[in-house]
Amino acid sequence: MSNDENLIDFGAERDKRIHDLHEKRLNDMRKAFEQAMPLAKGKKGKKPKKR
Repeated sequence: MSNDENLIDFGAERDKRIHDLHEKRLNDMRKAFEQAMPLAKGKKGKKPKKR
């Protein structure tokens, strides 16, 4: 433990890696949903006012 500059915080590195894995999984799910149910673009539905 003579060089403090060479120390690695394994907890922080693991958190970053896990975050990246979750982000990748989330993006994959988003792409799958966009292919299965594409969002209607340019079509805005207005609801009539209730009286």
